[in-house]
Amino acid sequence: MDYQDRPKLSAEADREVTRLWRTWRTVLEMLVDRGYAIAEAEVTISREHFQKKMCDPQTGHAERRMMRLQAYPTEEMIKRDTPRPTKTKPDPQTTAGTVWVEFSPETTIGIKHLRSFAHHLGENKFTTGIFITIGPVTAAALRAFEPLGDLGITAEHFQEQDLLINITRHELVPKHVLLSAEEKKVLLDRYRLKETQLPRIQFGDPVARYLGLKRGNVVKIIRKSETAGRYASYRWVF
Repeated sequence: MDYQDRPKLSAEADREVTRLWRTWRTVLEMLVDRGYAIAEAEVTISREHFQKKMCDPQTGHAERRMMRLQAYPTEEMIKRDTPRPTKTKPDPQTTAGTVWVEFSPETTIGIKHLRSFAHHLGENKFTTGIFITIGPVTAAALRAFEPLGDLGITAEHFQEQDLLINITRHELVPKHVLLSAEEKKVLLDRYRLKETQLPRIQFGDPVARYLGLKRGNVVKIIRKSETAGRYASYRWVF
């Protein structure tokens, strides 16, 4: 069926497709900003192409089950996320790995949905999973993700409305850059500091969540200055 032959959507369905298209694009931008390899054509997908690709050809309604993807880390991400060599670990393994993203079609999310998602991550050995839901999820249900930590897997949750707008593209939000382990050491050595002496950024900060920052990370924040052009500050994630 050609796009021109698709049924005309109701106003409500049309708005839903637009919302999901915007959310989908933010997710892809988020993955690129974290260091994953995503084709430019995917990131800049048009609403028309999104509807053709992600919607039911008969009804035109969005199919969240089709909005799943996995992405692989770039060489730059692998290098950044490789711990510094030590005497006990002279050849450390990178913590960068494959990410799995899934949009849940369920309007009400319970612990069984999160356990199923967690099982999928563990069974397929994904390093990171991002579970995106229509509505909120209780703190009790999110505890289903906790056992993944023992497997070295990070599971994250976002609501669709959290990703309607890419907050990092706002002119008032400065650029945040995650430092590698080596860059972090150079910074601390230069100023003779312990990481806990740096100014802090909360683990749950919206930009920290967007970038997938972990506790203990150090992020460089680049701001514009009328006098200096640009200046950098650093924050420790806690």
